[in-house]
Amino acid sequence: MSLDIIQQRLKSYDLSSKEAELNAVKEILQEIALCALSRTDFFKIAAFMGGTCLRILHKLPRFSEDLDFSLLSPDNQFRWSPILERLSLEFETYNLHLETKDRSEASSTVKKAFLKEDSFGKILQLSYERNSSDIQKIIIKLEIDTNPPAFANCESLLVRFPFPYSVRAHDLPSLCAGKCLAVLCREYNKGRDWFDFLWYVAQEITPNYKLLSSGLNQNGPWKNQSPVVTSKFLRQALHDKIDSVNWEASSHEVRPFLMGPYSADVKKWNSDYFHNSVDLFLE
Repeated sequence: MSLDIIQQRLKSYDLSSKEAELNAVKEILQEIALCALSRTDFFKIAAFMGGTCLRILHKLPRFSEDLDFSLLSPDNQFRWSPILERLSLEFETYNLHLETKDRSEASSTVKKAFLKEDSFGKILQLSYERNSSDIQKIIIKLEIDTNPPAFANCESLLVRFPFPYSVRAHDLPSLCAGKCLAVLCREYNKGRDWFDFLWYVAQEITPNYKLLSSGLNQNGPWKNQSPVVTSKFLRQALHDKIDSVNWEASSHEVRPFLMGPYSADVKKWNSDYFHNSVDLFLE
């Protein structure tokens, strides 16, 4: 294969800035990585999840950074190393140089690896001139939960680039439950979580409550308390969380990943807006 397919794909984006172009290139590389994974047995044991899943499979109107996965059954012996070799070979077919690092720790539940590509600025025809001070290397983190909470539901969906292939992914109610887990349990502020939450509200997606209950029992303030999550429970937990968020910082964090009018919209974020959204979400 040649770079032409990547070049044509890049032209399909509405690129209003150098930052947007870099995000687009990264997304193209994410899709190539997913394609490489689909050529292995990976999706027989794992499912795609998280913000990048929502972006690539369901057209979430923001860019994303990492590729997040969940094993279908717990297995702390999982290692990325054998899979990374296949990813490197896939990128070579596009004349892209991929450096891979398996950063999994034996004691860690979430196994991590990194994909690094530093030739894109030299071999692609980019719309914006890149300077020595610009980012020269695209880094994509792979994460997989080897002890996932129970009750996630999955589906097989089609990705069309670089050519049609299918991936196993959490369905939208399960993805929504995962996002609620992130909003309630993440130890630091992340505006992208709240942007995605608003997307679920707009799409009228009901979270997978069994998955959410299982996840809250594993992490965060409700760990080992066996919470039974209902709409009433979730409504109160979200309202409590909203009152602790710095909305100016959240808006600032998400803006580099947004397209079109959304960057201006998030500047209007405040507690009242999200309290009203929760009431709409869980009416």
